[in-house]
Amino acid sequence: MKKTIRTTIAVAALAVSSLGACAYNETLGRNQLLIVDDASLVQQADVAWAEALRTQPISRDAALNQRVRRIGDRIVQAAGLTNRSWDYAVFVNDSPNAFVLPSGKIGVTTGLLALVRNDDQLAAVLGHEVGHVVGRHAAERYSSTALTSVGLQIAQGASGDYGQAVGSIGGLAAQYGVLLPYSRRDELEADRLGVDYLAAAGFRPAESVALWRLMAAQRQTATPEFASTHPSDTTRIAELERYIASRGW
Repeated sequence: MKKTIRTTIAVAALAVSSLGACAYNETLGRNQLLIVDDASLVQQADVAWAEALRTQPISRDAALNQRVRRIGDRIVQAAGLTNRSWDYAVFVNDSPNAFVLPSGKIGVTTGLLALVRNDDQLAAVLGHEVGHVVGRHAAERYSSTALTSVGLQIAQGASGDYGQAVGSIGGLAAQYGVLLPYSRRDELEADRLGVDYLAAAGFRPAESVALWRLMAAQRQTATPEFASTHPSDTTRIAELERYIASRGW
């Protein structure tokens, strides 16, 4: 039985790999598995952005919004992405957070703006978010998730009475062996790109480390890194320090 399950999962993995399309991302220096149409992804992102603006409380504080836009525009210019339209919003939420959509929409929370101690730290956040766009991480994440789902469906369909077991085991393997590690890698890549952009925009790279020390200090609980979509604060800080030192900043 175990051998049959292993064989079926291997067949599913082969089927998944045969469906993928690799593209080389020069900025990241690696190939990416991309099957999603960019126009479709941007369209979905715009719909999600409109929904967020409609359903979530938005800060009308002119100073806060102007600060985010001013720093964001400097980062975007440093990243060479002024050829697309960017939009920013400040969401009223005590949790320090930020997000980016592949269509060039960045949201930050009032909790984040209350946490950062200077413009350099806010630039680190915005640089990180822009890094996700340059890294095409949303498209890659979508592609990996979609192909993993297809592979598991193939496994379940091919395995007869063992279908339920294969689906359960395969689901865990996909979650902890494929999808989450990719997300941790994406986060560290976005950190590095963000440092490049904030430095090019005239901000202090060392403040990105100070930012993550602040984030680590304010967390109430910690999720083990092996089961998290984000690197641990310790890993993130160490990688940032190593990268900044390697660039002589």
